[in-house]
Amino acid sequence: MNQHPIVWTVAGSDSGGGAGIQADLKTFHALDVHGCSMITALTAQNSCRVDAVMPVEAAAIGQQFQALADDLPPKVIKTGLLTAAAIEQLRAYLVAQTTPPQLVIDPVLESSSGTSFLDADASRQLLEQLFPFATAVTPNVREAAQLTGLPTDHPEQIEAAARRLREFGATTVVITGGDSAGRHAIDYVLGEGFAFWLHTRRIPTQHHHGSGCTHAAALAAALAQGFVVRDAVVIAKAVVNRALRVGYAAGQGRGPVNPQGWPAEQRDLPWLSDAPIPERPSFPQCNQPRLGLYPVVDSVAWVRKLCEWGVDTAQLRIKTLQGDALRAAIAQSVSLARATGMRLFINDYWEQAIALGAYGVHLGQDDLKNADIDAIEAAGLRLGVSTHAWYELARAHALRPSYLAIGPIYPTDSKAMPWIPQGLENLRFWRQRLDYPLVGIGGIDVTRAEQVAAAGADGIAMISALTKAQDPYTVSLRLREAIARGWQQMPSKRFPEPSVISTLDRD
Repeated sequence: MNQHPIVWTVAGSDSGGGAGIQADLKTFHALDVHGCSMITALTAQNSCRVDAVMPVEAAAIGQQFQALADDLPPKVIKTGLLTAAAIEQLRAYLVAQTTPPQLVIDPVLESSSGTSFLDADASRQLLEQLFPFATAVTPNVREAAQLTGLPTDHPEQIEAAARRLREFGATTVVITGGDSAGRHAIDYVLGEGFAFWLHTRRIPTQHHHGSGCTHAAALAAALAQGFVVRDAVVIAKAVVNRALRVGYAAGQGRGPVNPQGWPAEQRDLPWLSDAPIPERPSFPQCNQPRLGLYPVVDSVAWVRKLCEWGVDTAQLRIKTLQGDALRAAIAQSVSLARATGMRLFINDYWEQAIALGAYGVHLGQDDLKNADIDAIEAAGLRLGVSTHAWYELARAHALRPSYLAIGPIYPTDSKAMPWIPQGLENLRFWRQRLDYPLVGIGGIDVTRAEQVAAAGADGIAMISALTKAQDPYTVSLRLREAIARGWQQMPSKRFPEPSVISTLDRD
């Protein structure tokens, strides 16, 4: 049984080793998928120029398809340099499948040095015959302009070009901006029911050969690993960011990017927003990075109990009150918390939290769409954001919040959730990469709290483990003891001072 998902790359061979098949296979290996290659053309090129492009005969391409199809069927196919013959063979393969594999098209029209790889007729063939099968297509801004005949000089033009490309049948369009000018490398993503911009600060390097191939290959590998396309797009950009940082010289021209595997640092993670060049807020840290026991409760009575028990952090999450009754409950809770020094976060109701001087606000992903983030920042409140996946982490990262909630760690019946449990392994993964305080939530009780704290959680949030307990005060003591034991086992991690975080994340 295969231990690694299989991904095909149908592309040209780069004799200089920087792009094409060679870049794809390096990226597949780095991201733990098994790469198979179908070579569509041989190129004579080096780090400075392309001397020749020699298409592989149609019969030879067909034999490669047949050999791989008989033994190594793919979960995902990624394309690069395609010839007319390769387009026909690939389409025939896809049509013949009862359930076609996912397809990522990197429309390689020309080399960065200006050598043309695909003429106008073949480009039209690509659009009409393969785009209807594509899970994602990843042109850069220049390629998007060539394929659509539309200008791509401004954000609204890029959005229009993406809409035009989707009309050819591609499910998701990613127009990459790494080749554009500016301080930021900004990609536009348009899919079924979503549209967003992905930003990173431009990495100053001349060694960026193969970045487009690496991006599309990383996206394909993430899809093969089971990530949905929105997450895969974020992963792909993060992988390229890391690969650009460690690119190296090879030859006298532009050296290759160097894919190293999954993103390893917070600076690799792009930030995600609805605007192409957002002003990123920056929220204050909590007065201690470790939030500790973090009950989520729904009434003033519960807040009063937690204050009496000496609990340091809590969240008020009321879903049954409105109007004056809601405001009165929040006001009483904020007053109780202020009197005892509790850090009380108000779930969702940011306007009341600002007006009543709460310590902080906690927002879910859906709440972010309607909240006035600038107003919350201006009021000096702390901000916590729920995250469940890469896409949501990138959206939260754009806000530079006071903490990130990661979950569900375990299955939970407190609320219906569409996400699979993160588990301790994913929590450790993010603890190693993120400088934000992390709050673990979802299915955590006394028996699990120590493990969650040891895996890297700075706060342990729960609802039913405390509110449904027969003796909640005793349970709160046991939870705090378990968290303290877990922190003693946590690998040491220094939290940067607020000024350092601002420096790392400043535009």
